[in-house]
Amino acid sequence: MEEETLFLKFFGTKNPTIKVLDFLIDNEAFDYSKTEIAKGAGISRTTLLKIWGTLEETGIVVETRKVGRAKMYKLNKKNPIVKKFMEFDEALSDYYASKIAKEVVMKV
Repeated sequence: MEEETLFLKFFGTKNPTIKVLDFLIDNEAFDYSKTEIAKGAGISRTTLLKIWGTLEETGIVVETRKVGRAKMYKLNKKNPIVKKFMEFDEALSDYYASKIAKEVVMKV
């Protein structure tokens, strides 16, 4: 992961579930293999596999298709938990955007 997002700045970077959620929220339009999700979230595949059961059981991720032997997954935007995380991510962005805009206006 190149840059820490506002989501990660708020929740912290120690929790692998938060890192996976952040990656999937930022890339909600696409589906990924578990290997790609782990890489994109900046965690090991072994760590991802430890939390994967919870992500599937709660319906946070859904399987979208198979490419060869790989199963592809994406964020389940119909899930109420996911909706709240996405709303929160948007609220964080709005908050910091308005804060930065105010700082720019004050400098002018």
